[in-house]
Amino acid sequence: MPVYHYECTPCLVVYEVLHGMNDPPLKSCQRCGGSVTRLISAPRINRHNFSGPTEAKYAKVSAQQEVAKEHDLQKVYERIWLPPPVKHEPWD
Repeated sequence: MPVYHYECTPCLVVYEVLHGMNDPPLKSCQRCGGSVTRLISAPRINRHNFSGPTEAKYAKVSAQQEVAKEHDLQKVYERIWLPPPVKHEPWD
C-alpha cells in the first residue's frame, strides 16, 4: 500500500497515512478539524540501482546540506504518522 502525505496549513502538520488506492482519503485535520490537502510525493523507484533507499537519498547531497535541510523542515512542519484503521476484530 502506498503512503500518502496530507498537509494542514493552519496547524503546520503533515500527516503520513498508509491506505489503499481505493480507500477514502483523509478529509480533515486530526487537531483542528479543518480541511487537508494531499501533497504530491515522488514514487519509490530504484532508478540508479542503489542497494537501499538511504543510499539513494544521500547519494547527491553532502552531509552538511542534508542536515541543514532537515533542520529547516523540522522548524516549520511537524510530521505525524497515522496508522491504518483496523478493519477486523483480531479475536474473530
